[in-house]
Amino acid sequence: MIHSGSWLYAVRAPKAQGQTLIKKWLHRPTALVLALGLGFGAPAHASLLSNLLGSKTQSSAATSAPATPVPAQPTDEMATRDPASEPSLYSLLEAEFAADRGQPERALQLYKQQSFKQDATAVFERALGLSLQYDDVDSSLRFAKAWQDKNPDHVPAWFYVAHLALKAHNYELAGKTLNRILRYDPRADLSEILIGIYPATESDQRALLAALEPIDSTQNASMSVLKAGLLLQANAPKDALVHIERALARQPNYTPFITLKTDILRQMDAPDAALSYVDQARLRNPSSKSLYLYQIRYLLDLKRSREAWVLLLDAQQRFSDDAEITLLAALVSLDIEEYRRADQLLNVLVQNSIYTDQAYYYLGISAERQQHIDMAKRYLNAVMREDLVLAAREKVVAFELLEDNYDAAIATLVKLREQFGVFAPDTYVMQADILRQQQKTDEALRLLTTANRQYPNSEGILFARVQLLDNRSDYVIKRALLQHLQSLDPSNLAYQLSYAQLLMAHQGSEAQGVALAQSIISIRYDDPRYDSELHLETLNLLAEYALNNQEYAQVIDYLQTPYDVLPTLPSGVLLLRAYQGLGETDKVQSLLEDLQQRFAFGQHNINDRVQLY
Repeated sequence: MIHSGSWLYAVRAPKAQGQTLIKKWLHRPTALVLALGLGFGAPAHASLLSNLLGSKTQSSAATSAPATPVPAQPTDEMATRDPASEPSLYSLLEAEFAADRGQPERALQLYKQQSFKQDATAVFERALGLSLQYDDVDSSLRFAKAWQDKNPDHVPAWFYVAHLALKAHNYELAGKTLNRILRYDPRADLSEILIGIYPATESDQRALLAALEPIDSTQNASMSVLKAGLLLQANAPKDALVHIERALARQPNYTPFITLKTDILRQMDAPDAALSYVDQARLRNPSSKSLYLYQIRYLLDLKRSREAWVLLLDAQQRFSDDAEITLLAALVSLDIEEYRRADQLLNVLVQNSIYTDQAYYYLGISAERQQHIDMAKRYLNAVMREDLVLAAREKVVAFELLEDNYDAAIATLVKLREQFGVFAPDTYVMQADILRQQQKTDEALRLLTTANRQYPNSEGILFARVQLLDNRSDYVIKRALLQHLQSLDPSNLAYQLSYAQLLMAHQGSEAQGVALAQSIISIRYDDPRYDSELHLETLNLLAEYALNNQEYAQVIDYLQTPYDVLPTLPSGVLLLRAYQGLGETDKVQSLLEDLQQRFAFGQHNINDRVQLY
């Protein structure tokens, strides 16, 4: 796995002074400037340029040139040149005017045509720039390769062709061209060529690696890094290490090279060696924030949170004005229950206008974990940033519900709705759920019906309304609405689960519902659609159906392992009833004690309730 020090950054070694070849594509001069550099000798062309350049050119020349134009004196070179073999100024002007008027096809046709004439390097580069902008990469590659074949000694064209061949996944051509470049200059800067070309598929990665294998990259850091990255992806870390060491020999303190070597050591299952190496590199480069963060995140990956925290405090002292490090130090402090230090750091961030809302949000989390609920509500109510405010107010609502302050919870939602209209549908759904908890189902339905008229495209409101309908008495309308929702979003598993539940509650369609629920739990954990909570909810539904049919062993088969891994109250209760049905007294007593201890029957459990929101 490539980590935060991704080798993709490593190929961009520091460049020499001056503009790179690839970047020049994006900054080509206009046709008029092109023409000035083409060496036209005809006086008519010079006269035309003067007229086109306008009064500014004339006025600047007035003090240094005689009023009467002096005809250009022909040189021996001009006398032997064939104007017809050189780019036509008129064609270039027409091409540029076509580009300005939004006619790229015409502009490309003319520029490409003129680029194959003599002394037309600037025209070629302008044509290639337009091709990159308007053509697909294969067309640009064909054009660049054809021009390079006609001008085999033009070194910049080699770079263009190599880059385009890599982008077009023509790795055989790319390998040949890169090999030619490195034979010409073993230390050539290839960083711009390699930007944005890393293949996404494993087969392309293998093909590129095979194309690069014959190339001698001993003296070229960029090529060594590319090979190292590909070998790392190919699970050949030992070979990758050889190549990254070559790059580091030339630039031992370049951060992307350092992190790539650390990634390689990590894949070699050498965490101590990796940590030792990156630690020494960080000590050599004490001003490198990137190395601090890389080492800290590596320690967190290793679950060595206390060590990461100590290093974070050191980094926070060194980079005291860096809000990113301060926030990370505060979050790790929260995770290891160093609440006093977390609160100190977060109160520093409150003064930073960019981080104020995040600071208030996590101060609220800190207060919650310390059971200072009133303080948590004050902090969370102070959050006003749009991407945090909904989560903050949801927690406030949860706190109010823990204390049975239903009116206060609803007031929080109403205020949020007034302040942030974008979250109005969410607030209506939550408000309806509060009414449901108060056994005010009819009022909740009326609220959602009204909200549905105001927000007819909100699937969330419609789905919440559907869930309040009774599976038996409202079967027909609930089925129609769920079918409508599934037509809007066929991949939505929550809709499918609700539909399965409806079918299983209706006589004659139970088998169809069970089959649908079975299809949901068959989704693998590595499938993008997989949702652990929904998976467990589906298992509970199937277990409840089995329990109603006195299939007690089936209930245990569904739920015992999930309960052992991640115990929940609904699963525990269903298991308890199954063991009771089987008459297994010892299991019943053991599970009952576990439920009482774990879920504190008859008491409010803040963490459990908060997780619902």
